[in-house]
Amino acid sequence: MVKLPTLKLDPNLPLWVRGDTNAFSGLGINVLVNVLTLTALCIGVVHLPAGDVYGTILPALGIALVAGNIYYTVLARRLAVRENRADVTAMPYGPSVPHMFIVVFLIMLPIYLQTKDAVRAWEAGLAWAFIIGVIVLIGAFVGPYIRKFAPRAALLGTLAGISVTFISMLPAARMWALAWVALPVFALLLIGLLTDIRLPGNIPISLAALLVGTAIAWVGGVMSAPDVSAAAKDIAFAFPSFHFDLLGAGLSDIGPLLATAIPLGVYNFTEGMSNVESAAAAGDSYNLRSVLLADGAGALVGACLGSPFPPAVYIGHPGWKKAGGRSGYSMATGVAIALLCFFGLFGLLGAVLPLPAIVPILLYIGLLIGAQAFQHTPRIHAAAVVAALIPNIASWAAGLIDNVLGAAGTSAAAVGDEALANAGVFYAGLNTLGQGAILVGLLLGAIVAFIIDKRFLMAAIFAAVAALLSFVGLIHAPEVAWNANGPVALGYLFLALVCGLFALTRPAPREPDAEELALDAEHGGAPAKAPEPAAV
Repeated sequence: MVKLPTLKLDPNLPLWVRGDTNAFSGLGINVLVNVLTLTALCIGVVHLPAGDVYGTILPALGIALVAGNIYYTVLARRLAVRENRADVTAMPYGPSVPHMFIVVFLIMLPIYLQTKDAVRAWEAGLAWAFIIGVIVLIGAFVGPYIRKFAPRAALLGTLAGISVTFISMLPAARMWALAWVALPVFALLLIGLLTDIRLPGNIPISLAALLVGTAIAWVGGVMSAPDVSAAAKDIAFAFPSFHFDLLGAGLSDIGPLLATAIPLGVYNFTEGMSNVESAAAAGDSYNLRSVLLADGAGALVGACLGSPFPPAVYIGHPGWKKAGGRSGYSMATGVAIALLCFFGLFGLLGAVLPLPAIVPILLYIGLLIGAQAFQHTPRIHAAAVVAALIPNIASWAAGLIDNVLGAAGTSAAAVGDEALANAGVFYAGLNTLGQGAILVGLLLGAIVAFIIDKRFLMAAIFAAVAALLSFVGLIHAPEVAWNANGPVALGYLFLALVCGLFALTRPAPREPDAEELALDAEHGGAPAKAPEPAAV
């Protein structure tokens, strides 16, 4: 039986510090943006009735968020007591951003287009989220072993790849579309969060930036007062209840969902590992199993209550730590967002707050995570960090191509690989490289790091694992299947063979330098290199 953490109150450990105000305003805006986005996707893409979105989906998400953020507040305070430190920062938690788009566009939308029944699409989304939760719970017992042997460059590098592409690029595009609104907000965030300059009265910089951007947008005519009046009419209190009927209907046709749920579930617990490593790099070493169990349970509870959007530990712990956040900001975020969900206020907020004034906080997080991947890994492993970035860039680029062609009423298949290649777009390769991107990034980054360290046997093992995952379709393939991508699997086997041959020469592994030893001491004294398995 898993022992849940108990809250030990230390009179010397405050529930709220000044930095929590800044971190709360930043993380709260971050989660607010994501909930506004998933609300728009449900209503505008899947055409779910607004009453179901505001009355069932958002309240269900609210319960999962408040429970999860309270849990992570408890974990943070327990860690602070155990290590006798007052500077422990709680893990940020909210709806998983990649999964928001995946469940809408890959699961719910195709069913809606086929049946014109939004409820059936919703049922499939709930079943998919439930499967994700089960896989993450399984990962709680597998993930710690992966983290033990994967180099830090691979874990942080693939996380940076997600951050640079899926977290940063869309906000950046939205910012520069209305730069006169967004850039003053971005400047305030950078000044307040990356320097020691404080506003008069110590006003939270994130809140001040949002207010400035909102004022500029309203004065400049970007926003509409009638939209606010219309949105205010949708305000109504709704508390979540179980919807086992919807979930059961979705699970009755589980087969087609497994093709995306299995690799995305693996993605979830791999991302969770990377986020835990990111927190450790910032100085807070959390138990990975405790984190993954909470993420899996959150997805299960949310699906049973009616939400198809799995929550997860967020990218960005180092940013909130740098902003001064400790444990209180996490609980405050969960409670605040839950209340907004219960009272159906997200339609009103979407009409009041201009998006270009909100999204700069996401770009700030992208900067921090991208920088961390290089700052908290040995400089000699920089190439491994870049290798881990590349699959996520490929996934983002292939998705962008798909969206552009779809908007033009065609597809990559219809245009043809040859025509795209003649235009300098090698879509087929990008698409193959980007499928299962976070796992590919972890494996590729690890292989490069092991080669740099002359640990060729470990490189061969990771290459062999990549071959197996390619063969069954967990990476480099559109679906889980036997012999899903044999040519890529063969390529990884050849890579494993090359590394294995060099391992037979028994070269002396590269010794860590003083900088690496200092990094290891900073991150809890982990060894600079995992034990090399005996050569066969």
